[in-house]
Order: sequence, then structure tokens, then C-alpha cells
Amino acid sequence: MEYILQPWPWYVSGPLIALVMFLLIYFGKTFGMSSNLKTLCTIGGAGKYSDFFRFDWKAQRWNLTVVIGAVIGGFIATQFLSDGSTIALSTATISDLEKLGFSNIGESLLPPEIYNWDNVLSLKGMSILIIAGFLVGFGTRYAGGCTSGHAITGLSNLQLPSLIAVIGFFIGGLVMTYFMLPIIFG
Repeated sequence: MEYILQPWPWYVSGPLIALVMFLLIYFGKTFGMSSNLKTLCTIGGAGKYSDFFRFDWKAQRWNLTVVIGAVIGGFIATQFLSDGSTIALSTATISDLEKLGFSNIGESLLPPEIYNWDNVLSLKGMSILIIAGFLVGFGTRYAGGCTSGHAITGLSNLQLPSLIAVIGFFIGGLVMTYFMLPIIFG
């Protein structure tokens, strides 16, 4: 049990991801979480309003089990397999976040400075969540997939558009970390 509670090293998790990708390629499937949003919208009837949502969603049922598994697995991991220790972050990251007004860094996956109800319901909090949600949704649609789809499936299939998308994701992350966060929380 102690081994399960600790972060898995790259030489365990990497081959497991490669095995899953090999099986998906073998069975002619592609992995991506954002494609499930399209499927859920189609199930909800969005095809009545947009041709984009007119497709055979039943062919994607298997991918919906990935979402259900991610939700159930996340719940099990946080509720039963977490030892309650703080998230291991570098001292430089902790120092930088403290300068921006964050406290208790690493104690929660969702920093209360953004996600507690008082902050969420403020003008700043609502603006952050709405703008970030729009940018993530727009970026996912514009790039033709999400980070997991491009970085795991697309790169393993040697797709150039996925490489370009992943480079864009990294650049966006750097811009957010070094330019936008200091403006928003500075």
C-alpha cells in the first residue's frame, strides 16, 4: 500500500502510458478528453443547432468510460489513496507564489486564493474563471484537441499538428506563468 501512496516513478508510469497508447493504436482508437465534451453535447441534442455535433456518438461510447474512470479514479485517489502530505514544489515556486499573495502552497490542488467561494463569487474571481474557461475552450477547439489528446495520442502517432499544438501549449503556459499571473495577482 505504501508504494501506491507515493508518486510513481517515470520508469513505471511511462511504460504504462506507452502500453495504453499501443493498445489504442492497435484497436484503432484515439484518446482525448475534450472529444468527450463534443460527444456529450451531441447526446444533449446540439446536433439540432450545429452540423459540428452531427455524428454517430455511439461510436465514442468507449471514450466516455475514460471520463467516468477519470472521475471515479480521481475520487478514489484523493479520498482513499492520499496520505495528506503537501504537494512537492520547488522552493523557488513557493517563494514566487508567496510574493503573489498565495499562502499554504501545496496543501491543496485548488488554491483557495482562486477557488474558495468568497474569491470565486468576486468580480476578479468570476472574471478569471470565465476568461480562462473561454480561452481553454477556444484553444481546445482551435487546436483540434486538448493537451492530453495532442501530447499523448498525437505525439505517439507522430502527428506534426500535435507537435505544433504541444509547443503552443508550453508557450502559453510560460506566458501565463511569467507574465499573466504577476499581472493578475501582483
